[in-house]
Amino acid sequence: MRRPTLEAVAARAGVSRATVSRVVNGSATVNPEIRAAVLRAVDELGYIPNPAARSLVTRRTGSIGLVVSEPPARVFSDDPFFSLVVRTVSQELEAADKQVVLMMPSSPAGQSRVERYVAGRHVDGVILLSQHGSDPLPAALLRTGVPVVSHGRPVSTARPPYCDVDNVGGARAAVEHLLAGGRRRIAAITGPLDMSAGLDRLAGYREVLSGNGRRSLAAIGDFTRESGADAMRQLLEDDPGLDAVFAASDLMASGALHALRRAGRRVPDDVAVVGFDDIAGARFTDPPLTTVRQPIAEVARAIVRMLLTGADGGADPEIFPTELIVRDSA
Repeated sequence: MRRPTLEAVAARAGVSRATVSRVVNGSATVNPEIRAAVLRAVDELGYIPNPAARSLVTRRTGSIGLVVSEPPARVFSDDPFFSLVVRTVSQELEAADKQVVLMMPSSPAGQSRVERYVAGRHVDGVILLSQHGSDPLPAALLRTGVPVVSHGRPVSTARPPYCDVDNVGGARAAVEHLLAGGRRRIAAITGPLDMSAGLDRLAGYREVLSGNGRRSLAAIGDFTRESGADAMRQLLEDDPGLDAVFAASDLMASGALHALRRAGRRVPDDVAVVGFDDIAGARFTDPPLTTVRQPIAEVARAIVRMLLTGADGGADPEIFPTELIVRDSA
Protein backbone atom coordinates (compact mmCIF):
# COMPACT_ATOMS: atom_id res chain seq x y z
CA MET A 1 0.00 0.00 0.00
CA ARG A 2 1.35 3.41 -1.01
CA ARG A 3 1.97 5.95 1.71
CA PRO A 4 -0.76 8.68 1.71
CA THR A 5 0.46 11.93 0.16
CA LEU A 6 -0.13 15.57 0.96
CA GLU A 7 -2.19 15.78 -2.23
CA ALA A 8 -4.45 12.93 -1.08
CA VAL A 9 -5.09 14.70 2.21
CA ALA A 10 -5.89 17.93 0.34
CA ALA A 11 -8.39 16.12 -1.93
CA ARG A 12 -10.08 14.43 1.04
CA ALA A 13 -10.36 17.73 2.97
CA GLY A 14 -11.36 19.76 -0.08
CA VAL A 15 -8.55 22.27 0.33
CA SER A 16 -5.30 23.14 -1.40
CA ARG A 17 -2.01 21.32 -0.87
CA ALA A 18 -0.55 24.56 0.58
CA THR A 19 -3.30 24.70 3.22
CA VAL A 20 -2.60 21.11 4.28
CA SER A 21 1.10 21.96 4.52
CA ARG A 22 0.38 24.93 6.78
CA VAL A 23 -1.82 22.82 9.07
CA VAL A 24 0.61 19.91 9.50
CA ASN A 25 3.46 22.35 10.11
CA GLY A 26 1.61 24.09 12.92
CA SER A 27 0.70 27.39 11.28
CA ALA A 28 -1.71 29.50 13.35
CA THR A 29 -3.12 31.35 10.31
CA VAL A 30 -5.56 28.62 9.18
CA ASN A 31 -9.29 28.93 9.86
CA PRO A 32 -10.25 26.57 12.74
CA GLU A 33 -12.95 24.82 10.68
CA ILE A 34 -10.56 24.21 7.80
CA ARG A 35 -7.90 23.02 10.26
CA ALA A 36 -10.37 20.53 11.74
CA ALA A 37 -11.24 19.23 8.26
CA VAL A 38 -7.56 18.77 7.39
CA LEU A 39 -6.77 17.00 10.65
CA ARG A 40 -9.79 14.73 10.14
CA ALA A 41 -8.49 13.82 6.67
CA VAL A 42 -5.01 13.22 8.08
CA ASP A 43 -6.48 10.83 10.65
CA GLU A 44 -8.70 9.01 8.14
CA LEU A 45 -5.90 8.46 5.65
CA GLY A 46 -3.18 7.79 8.23
CA TYR A 47 -1.00 10.47 6.72
CA ILE A 48 2.46 10.84 8.32
CA PRO A 49 4.40 14.03 7.50
CA ASN A 50 7.81 13.59 5.90
CA PRO A 51 10.25 14.77 8.60
CA ALA A 52 12.86 15.97 6.11
CA ALA A 53 10.35 18.01 4.12
CA ARG A 54 8.76 19.31 7.30
CA SER A 55 12.11 20.50 8.67
CA LEU A 56 12.72 22.45 5.46
CA VAL A 57 9.48 24.34 6.01
CA THR A 58 9.66 24.82 9.78
CA ARG A 59 13.46 24.98 10.07
CA ARG A 60 13.03 22.69 13.08
CA THR A 61 14.22 19.10 13.39
CA GLY A 62 12.49 18.14 16.63
CA SER A 63 15.86 16.87 17.92
CA ILE A 64 18.09 18.06 20.77
CA GLY A 65 21.76 17.14 21.03
CA LEU A 66 23.07 15.88 24.38
CA VAL A 67 26.85 16.27 24.15
CA VAL A 68 28.76 14.35 26.83
CA SER A 69 32.47 15.15 26.77
CA GLU A 70 33.59 11.80 28.16
CA PRO A 71 34.69 8.50 26.58
CA PRO A 72 31.81 6.03 26.06
CA ALA A 73 33.45 3.61 28.51
CA ARG A 74 33.04 6.26 31.22
CA VAL A 75 29.48 7.18 30.31
CA PHE A 76 28.38 3.54 30.35
CA SER A 77 30.38 2.60 33.46
CA ASP A 78 29.01 1.93 36.95
CA ASP A 79 28.69 5.68 37.62
CA PRO A 80 24.92 6.24 38.02
CA PHE A 81 25.27 9.99 37.44
CA PHE A 82 25.42 9.69 33.66
CA SER A 83 22.62 7.15 33.32
CA LEU A 84 20.32 9.26 35.51
CA VAL A 85 21.00 12.47 33.58
CA VAL A 86 20.60 10.81 30.17
CA ARG A 87 17.38 9.07 31.26
CA THR A 88 15.89 12.24 32.76
CA VAL A 89 16.80 14.42 29.76
CA SER A 90 15.32 11.81 27.39
CA GLN A 91 12.08 11.63 29.37
CA GLU A 92 11.69 15.40 29.54
CA LEU A 93 12.33 15.82 25.82
CA GLU A 94 9.95 12.99 24.95
CA ALA A 95 7.24 14.73 26.97
CA ALA A 96 7.92 17.85 24.88
CA ASP A 97 7.70 15.80 21.65
CA LYS A 98 11.45 16.09 21.09
CA GLN A 99 14.07 13.47 20.28
CA VAL A 100 17.42 13.29 22.07
CA VAL A 101 20.58 12.72 20.03
CA LEU A 102 23.41 11.44 22.26
CA MET A 103 26.92 12.48 21.17
CA MET A 104 30.11 11.56 23.02
CA PRO A 105 33.11 13.22 21.39
CA SER A 106 36.29 11.89 22.98
CA SER A 107 38.86 13.08 20.42
CA PRO A 108 39.53 16.19 18.32
CA ALA A 109 38.04 14.40 15.32
CA GLY A 110 34.93 13.62 17.32
CA GLN A 111 34.65 17.24 18.46
CA SER A 112 34.90 18.46 14.86
CA ARG A 113 32.24 15.98 13.79
CA VAL A 114 29.85 17.24 16.49
CA GLU A 115 30.53 20.86 15.53
CA ARG A 116 29.73 20.13 11.86
CA TYR A 117 26.58 18.24 12.81
CA VAL A 118 25.28 21.08 14.97
CA ALA A 119 26.32 23.79 12.49
CA GLY A 120 24.38 21.87 9.82
CA ARG A 121 21.22 22.48 11.89
CA HIS A 122 20.57 18.77 12.43
CA VAL A 123 19.47 19.60 15.99
CA ASP A 124 17.42 22.50 17.36
CA GLY A 125 19.55 22.91 20.49
CA VAL A 126 22.41 21.43 22.51
CA ILE A 127 22.81 20.38 26.14
CA LEU A 128 26.43 20.16 27.29
CA LEU A 129 27.31 17.66 30.01
CA SER A 130 30.59 16.94 31.84
CA GLN A 131 32.64 19.76 30.36
CA HIS A 132 36.38 20.04 30.92
CA GLY A 133 38.18 23.37 30.96
CA SER A 134 40.35 22.71 27.91
CA ASP A 135 37.46 21.52 25.74
CA PRO A 136 37.13 23.83 22.68
CA LEU A 137 33.70 22.47 21.78
CA PRO A 138 31.48 24.81 23.89
CA ALA A 139 32.90 27.92 22.21
CA ALA A 140 32.67 26.30 18.78
CA LEU A 141 29.03 25.33 19.32
CA LEU A 142 28.10 28.80 20.58
CA ARG A 143 29.45 30.22 17.32
CA THR A 144 26.99 28.12 15.29
CA GLY A 145 24.03 30.15 16.53
CA VAL A 146 22.20 27.04 17.72
CA PRO A 147 20.88 27.43 21.31
CA VAL A 148 23.30 25.88 23.83
CA VAL A 149 22.86 25.31 27.58
CA SER A 150 25.21 23.67 30.07
CA HIS A 151 24.53 21.08 32.75
CA GLY A 152 26.99 22.42 35.33
CA ARG A 153 28.91 25.67 35.58
CA PRO A 154 31.22 26.06 32.57
CA VAL A 155 34.92 26.37 33.41
CA SER A 156 35.97 27.79 30.06
CA THR A 157 35.45 31.39 28.95
CA ALA A 158 32.58 30.21 26.74
CA ARG A 159 29.60 30.71 29.03
CA PRO A 160 26.23 29.39 27.85
CA PRO A 161 23.30 29.53 30.29
CA TYR A 162 23.59 26.78 32.90
CA CYS A 163 22.05 24.96 35.85
CA ASP A 164 24.11 23.49 38.69
CA VAL A 165 24.08 22.57 42.37
CA ASP A 166 25.69 24.44 45.25
CA ASN A 167 28.94 22.48 45.16
CA VAL A 168 30.81 24.90 47.40
CA GLY A 169 28.07 24.92 50.04
CA GLY A 170 27.74 21.15 49.96
CA ALA A 171 31.46 20.67 50.54
CA ARG A 172 31.40 23.21 53.38
CA ALA A 173 28.56 21.30 55.07
CA ALA A 174 30.51 18.06 54.81
CA VAL A 175 33.70 19.46 56.37
CA GLU A 176 31.83 21.38 59.07
CA HIS A 177 30.12 18.12 60.03
CA LEU A 178 33.51 16.43 60.37
CA LEU A 179 34.87 19.25 62.52
CA ALA A 180 31.77 19.18 64.71
CA GLY A 181 32.37 15.46 65.23
CA GLY A 182 35.81 16.16 66.70
CA ARG A 183 37.91 15.42 63.59
CA ARG A 184 41.05 17.48 63.35
CA ARG A 185 43.16 16.18 60.46
CA ILE A 186 40.75 16.21 57.54
CA ALA A 187 41.93 15.32 54.03
CA ALA A 188 40.11 15.63 50.71
CA ILE A 189 39.87 13.53 47.56
CA THR A 190 39.07 16.02 44.81
CA GLY A 191 37.43 15.59 41.45
CA PRO A 192 39.21 16.65 38.24
CA LEU A 193 40.46 20.20 38.63
CA ASP A 194 39.49 21.13 35.07
CA MET A 195 35.81 20.68 35.96
CA SER A 196 33.66 23.08 37.97
CA ALA A 197 32.40 20.36 40.32
CA GLY A 198 35.98 19.38 41.21
CA LEU A 199 37.10 22.98 41.67
CA ASP A 200 34.07 24.11 43.66
CA ARG A 201 34.00 21.15 46.05
CA LEU A 202 37.71 21.63 46.75
CA ALA A 203 37.08 25.35 47.35
CA GLY A 204 34.36 24.58 49.90
CA TYR A 205 36.65 22.15 51.72
CA ARG A 206 39.49 24.67 51.87
CA GLU A 207 37.26 27.55 52.99
CA VAL A 208 36.17 25.68 56.13
CA LEU A 209 39.66 24.50 57.06
CA SER A 210 41.30 27.88 56.52
CA GLY A 211 38.55 29.53 58.57
CA ASN A 212 39.37 27.17 61.43
CA GLY A 213 43.13 27.56 61.19
CA ARG A 214 43.73 24.05 59.83
CA ARG A 215 45.83 22.94 56.91
CA SER A 216 44.41 21.21 53.89
CA LEU A 217 45.67 17.94 52.43
CA ALA A 218 44.27 16.88 49.08
CA ALA A 219 44.77 14.15 46.49
CA ILE A 220 43.24 14.36 43.03
CA GLY A 221 40.75 11.80 41.74
CA ASP A 222 38.55 11.58 38.67
CA PHE A 223 35.18 10.71 40.27
CA THR A 224 35.76 6.94 39.81
CA ARG A 225 35.95 4.29 42.53
CA GLU A 226 39.48 3.31 41.47
CA SER A 227 40.79 6.85 41.72
CA GLY A 228 39.28 7.16 45.20
CA ALA A 229 41.14 4.08 46.39
CA ASP A 230 44.42 5.31 44.87
CA ALA A 231 44.00 8.79 46.38
CA MET A 232 43.21 7.34 49.81
CA ARG A 233 46.39 5.27 49.78
CA GLN A 234 48.36 8.38 48.81
CA LEU A 235 46.79 10.42 51.61
CA LEU A 236 47.63 7.76 54.20
CA GLU A 237 51.23 7.83 53.06
CA ASP A 238 51.33 11.63 53.22
CA ASP A 239 49.68 11.83 56.66
CA PRO A 240 49.26 8.52 58.52
CA GLY A 241 47.55 10.39 61.37
CA LEU A 242 44.63 11.78 59.37
CA ASP A 243 41.29 11.08 61.01
CA ALA A 244 38.78 12.10 58.31
CA VAL A 245 38.42 12.41 54.55
CA PHE A 246 35.95 14.28 52.37
CA ALA A 247 35.60 12.66 48.94
CA ALA A 248 34.08 14.76 46.15
CA SER A 249 31.95 11.84 44.88
CA ASP A 250 30.35 8.77 46.40
CA LEU A 251 32.21 6.44 44.05
CA MET A 252 35.54 7.90 45.22
CA ALA A 253 34.34 7.60 48.82
CA SER A 254 33.53 3.94 48.17
CA GLY A 255 37.06 3.43 46.86
CA ALA A 256 38.42 5.22 49.93
CA LEU A 257 36.47 2.87 52.23
CA HIS A 258 38.03 -0.10 50.45
CA ALA A 259 41.55 1.34 50.79
CA LEU A 260 41.04 2.15 54.48
CA ARG A 261 39.82 -1.38 55.16
CA ARG A 262 42.87 -2.81 53.40
CA ALA A 263 45.09 -0.53 55.51
CA GLY A 264 43.50 -1.77 58.74
CA ARG A 265 41.73 1.52 59.50
CA ARG A 266 38.24 1.36 61.01
CA VAL A 267 35.50 3.65 59.73
CA PRO A 268 34.43 5.83 61.46
CA ASP A 269 36.44 4.94 64.59
CA ASP A 270 39.84 5.70 63.09
CA VAL A 271 38.89 7.65 59.97
CA ALA A 272 35.54 9.27 59.20
CA VAL A 273 34.45 9.42 55.53
CA VAL A 274 31.97 11.75 53.81
CA GLY A 275 31.06 11.55 50.13
CA PHE A 276 29.13 13.68 47.66
CA ASP A 277 26.11 12.76 45.44
CA ASP A 278 24.02 10.38 47.56
CA ILE A 279 23.81 7.74 44.86
CA ALA A 280 21.59 4.74 45.58
CA GLY A 281 24.61 2.64 46.57
CA ALA A 282 25.61 5.05 49.34
CA ARG A 283 23.16 3.34 51.70
CA PHE A 284 24.75 -0.04 51.09
CA THR A 285 28.46 0.64 51.62
CA ASP A 286 30.10 -0.76 54.76
CA PRO A 287 29.41 1.29 56.81
CA PRO A 288 26.56 3.22 55.13
CA LEU A 289 28.00 6.43 53.72
CA THR A 290 27.44 9.91 55.10
CA THR A 291 27.22 12.09 52.01
CA VAL A 292 26.02 15.32 50.43
CA ARG A 293 22.86 14.81 48.39
CA GLN A 294 22.64 16.66 45.11
CA PRO A 295 19.35 16.70 43.13
CA ILE A 296 20.70 15.18 39.91
CA ALA A 297 17.35 14.56 38.22
CA GLU A 298 15.97 17.98 39.18
CA VAL A 299 18.96 19.74 37.60
CA ALA A 300 18.56 17.67 34.42
CA ARG A 301 14.88 18.63 34.20
CA ALA A 302 15.72 22.31 34.78
CA ILE A 303 18.32 22.38 32.03
CA VAL A 304 15.80 20.97 29.53
CA ARG A 305 13.29 23.64 30.56
CA MET A 306 15.97 26.30 30.19
CA LEU A 307 16.73 25.17 26.64
CA LEU A 308 13.11 24.80 25.52
CA THR A 309 12.08 28.19 26.91
CA GLY A 310 14.81 29.90 24.94
CA ALA A 311 17.19 31.18 27.63
CA ASP A 312 19.88 33.36 26.06
CA GLY A 313 23.49 33.97 27.03
CA GLY A 314 22.50 36.57 29.61
CA ALA A 315 20.16 34.27 31.53
CA ASP A 316 20.85 33.88 35.23
CA PRO A 317 22.06 30.42 36.27
CA GLU A 318 19.75 28.22 38.30
CA ILE A 319 21.55 26.81 41.35
CA PHE A 320 20.00 24.01 43.40
CA PRO A 321 20.73 23.49 47.12
CA THR A 322 22.42 20.37 48.47
CA GLU A 323 21.68 18.46 51.69
CA LEU A 324 23.96 16.63 54.11
CA ILE A 325 22.75 13.05 54.70
CA VAL A 326 24.24 11.62 57.91
CA ARG A 327 24.76 7.86 58.09
CA ASP A 328 27.33 5.69 59.86
CA SER A 329 30.62 6.56 58.14
CA ALA A 330 30.99 9.96 59.85
